[in-house]
Amino acid sequence: MEKDFEGRIALVTGASRGIGYQVAKQLAARGAHVIALARTVGGLEDLDDEIKSAGGQSTLVPVDLTDLDALDRLGAAIYERWKKLDILVGNAGMLGVLSPLGHIGPKDFEKVMAVNVTANWRLIRSLDPLLRQSDAGRALFLTSVQAQTCTAFWGLQSTSKAAVEAMAKTWANESRQTAMKINLVDPGPTRTGLRAKAMPGEIPENLPTPEVVAQDLLMLLKPDVLETGLLFDRVSREWVQP
Repeated sequence: MEKDFEGRIALVTGASRGIGYQVAKQLAARGAHVIALARTVGGLEDLDDEIKSAGGQSTLVPVDLTDLDALDRLGAAIYERWKKLDILVGNAGMLGVLSPLGHIGPKDFEKVMAVNVTANWRLIRSLDPLLRQSDAGRALFLTSVQAQTCTAFWGLQSTSKAAVEAMAKTWANESRQTAMKINLVDPGPTRTGLRAKAMPGEIPENLPTPEVVAQDLLMLLKPDVLETGLLFDRVSREWVQP
């Protein structure tokens, strides 16, 4: 396998399952040292076993993304060990309840916003100085078509993902004079547990696997990517304005 990420330091959130798991695994297989974040220790350990068996390297960080102080400490720890960060993949996210906006409980709303929005902002705040130390810092945040369609009953997804898109685009505009490139990706329907929860009547075999989706995401993390502040629609394979 091509080692086109050799020597790169990559941080992936939500790395214990689904797309995040596969992105982390494939980055490590292609030479990156992966810092894998997730709440689920068992999933992280499985990932670590697979990475090591393939000759790769990883650092496991079992953490709840709502532990915001821990995200601040993470930046300091990365600096102490590597002095930089080359790749950030903001993959972790919550679906929340599918419900009319007026029926969503405050706790449900605040939890989804904490994971999908606030945690990503704290990661930006903590890791921006490290990505600026890279010769080609790359940040990629996962989003959803719901941010644009605002489908009825999908208000938590629509609201939180629209906020993520606004943050990523703003960060990209603030970083245009640097070597950093910050983009978004809509992976489209994927065979994950989150998708099964949202669409229980769907036939999963008709959807692409996280492994296939991850292969496309890695293309957006390479040093030769020049786009910034854009959204890559994986289904249409086009760059669009978020």
